[in-house]
Amino acid sequence: MVGSVEVGALSEKSNGKVDLLMEEFDPMAVVSEPLPPVVVDNVECVNGEAKTKTREIVLGKNVHTSCLEVTEPEANDEFTGDKDAYMAGVLARYRRTLIERTKYHLGYPYNLDFDYGSLAQLQHFSINNLGDPFIESNYGVHSRQFEVGVLDWFARLWEIEKNDYWGYITNCGTEGNLHGILVGREVFPDGILYASRESHYSVFKAARMYRMECVKVDTLISGEIDCTDFRTKLIPNKEKPAIINVNIGTTVKGAVDDLDLVIQTLEECGYSHDRFYIHCDGALFGLMMPFVKRAPKVSFKKPIGSVSVSGHKFVGCPMPCGVQITRIDHINALSRNVEYLASRDATIMGSRNGHAPIFLWYTLNKKGYKGFQKEVQKCLRNAHYLKDHMRDAGISAMLNELSSTVVFERPLDEEFVRRWQLACQGNIAHVVVMPSVTIEKLDDFLEELIQKRATWYQDEKVRPPCLSAEIGVENCACPLHKILGKLSLGLHDQWSPDNFPVTACFRTLGQKYGTVENLVGSLSRFFFWKLLNPTWQTSYREPDQNQIYKITQLSNQQILTQISKKLKLAKALAGNSIENSYKQFIASL
Repeated sequence: MVGSVEVGALSEKSNGKVDLLMEEFDPMAVVSEPLPPVVVDNVECVNGEAKTKTREIVLGKNVHTSCLEVTEPEANDEFTGDKDAYMAGVLARYRRTLIERTKYHLGYPYNLDFDYGSLAQLQHFSINNLGDPFIESNYGVHSRQFEVGVLDWFARLWEIEKNDYWGYITNCGTEGNLHGILVGREVFPDGILYASRESHYSVFKAARMYRMECVKVDTLISGEIDCTDFRTKLIPNKEKPAIINVNIGTTVKGAVDDLDLVIQTLEECGYSHDRFYIHCDGALFGLMMPFVKRAPKVSFKKPIGSVSVSGHKFVGCPMPCGVQITRIDHINALSRNVEYLASRDATIMGSRNGHAPIFLWYTLNKKGYKGFQKEVQKCLRNAHYLKDHMRDAGISAMLNELSSTVVFERPLDEEFVRRWQLACQGNIAHVVVMPSVTIEKLDDFLEELIQKRATWYQDEKVRPPCLSAEIGVENCACPLHKILGKLSLGLHDQWSPDNFPVTACFRTLGQKYGTVENLVGSLSRFFFWKLLNPTWQTSYREPDQNQIYKITQLSNQQILTQISKKLKLAKALAGNSIENSYKQFIASL
């Protein structure tokens, strides 16, 4: 049960009476309850680094540790009111729990900043938008007029005329993906589905449900689709049409696939516009990108087939919902007449929540384009604030351009993860900065994370993991890359790439290392190993973790001084010209 909240309603000791909840109710009990066995002891140490073990979730095994039991009413409940009092107490305390948990919500892309009090009056009606939103059904308690208004708003946003689109308000973002890919499959029954490995799990669920051939495409470090690999996957299958899922914000890293490059790759591989179908999964960023000036456009003026977005994420609808828009020419391949409804069936679900369109309509009217633009700017600004402060604290962190998803090293404490409701994958976690996430909340999170982190790594037996493979060398603050970063910074201070003379020796090294940046990185590694192991030239040996950790405690200047002494370049670095310093350094190698 949840902490002290024992809510099995009937007990033998109560002689049939309902036990009321205790007045002292801990709203944070859900956090302090025992961890399920699948998440306990989830960290192991490998070569001195903290590594997250794979979490196993066993289907059919109930690992949830709390339950509010449903019980039959007693014969005298109508007169005593005990059951009503009990349920009122449960709901009141549950509300307190929700308020408390909302304060510590950072890991999932939900905007919790909303006020729909004026819509409470509509909760007394069973509003159902079953069937096609553009066709009046025999069921009269609906909100189609609100739904079509919302759809028209999104059609304008994504630049498609009223007469050219069809769409509906879905029950969630997954339904939008299921519908978009289904339309693609109906247009191209023998088509192959291409999706990046970092696509939402619902994309691969769609492939399984529809028995589609699915090809996973590699991604860049950023999480964006790798169009070079996409090209290699397309060419062997040129005889079959392509159905492509393009991510407008990946689930974990918030990466935005380059839609224009995807289209260009298809065209260069010989796919005409009538041989491919693109579905854009814009669950979160599909509504944010249009309000960022430098962001690439998601538009039906481009050869795309459908776009979906979630309504409970950036918009802030209190119930899961979404919007799916496709071209009206495509929907005819999918829709069927349903006499029972006096409508056509082209949606995934039959009954559809009629309240959701009203909530969406209400928010779109209240905020408008300018309101959303302000909120987007706030989210991006706060995301940069979080990322910068993490890096200043020595925490590995990455933030993609145009994204509000900050990726960082996974905390070692699962209780901390649960407290802040962080989404984790492997060695990384993320914070999704939404309109409801304030600077004050980020400061509280940072303060607690830094304090906890100091205890996780205090004995030096376990050290932060290397995340260069997950978020890139430049974003990794593990002991090795921290020192290499310091060395590279020092080298750039001494020899700016812009000031490198194009000498014969530089050209020779340039042929080997490619770019100045690669050269500087290679020299940094040489400096590092030379400093740690003076016999490197005769007996190469990788530095151990203790050596790396000690070096990370040195300042940039201390490191440069040590390097200069080791390589006998102190005088050259201090007094000679850049060109002579560089030549002497090359000579010392």
